[in-house]
Amino acid sequence: MRILVVSGPNLNLLGKREPATYGTTTLWDIEDHLKKKFPDVKLEFFQSNSEGALIDQLHKAIDGAFDGIVLNPGAYGHYSYALRDAVAALKTPVVEVHVSNIYAREEFRKHSVIAPVCKGVITGFGGASYELAVRFLVENKS
Repeated sequence: MRILVVSGPNLNLLGKREPATYGTTTLWDIEDHLKKKFPDVKLEFFQSNSEGALIDQLHKAIDGAFDGIVLNPGAYGHYSYALRDAVAALKTPVVEVHVSNIYAREEFRKHSVIAPVCKGVITGFGGASYELAVRFLVENKS
């Protein structure tokens, strides 16, 4: 099984950026944890602060190269219709994740334009949001 894990803007700053909101775990800690937790899954990780680079990465899955995608769009999830359209073009199941609970935050963060074209959304469980998404994809492989 192959899963693409895509993380958007500012997630490279996890562990440093607003630790009261995002915690002290780094994105690299999350990636290392996933590799250990799912040794039989081929995980490919990608992080970018650029919307276009994220879209290009999602396009790699257009022909079924991956069995699932975990996508943390960061702030792009609230307004990027281009990212939404890239997800909508995929037949591969996508699970949207957020480290913080977007529903307990500022009003503008409570809406995702990407969620309607995803298999599901996991939000508010810190780095475990990624683990829960991978677990769902592994257990629900079709």
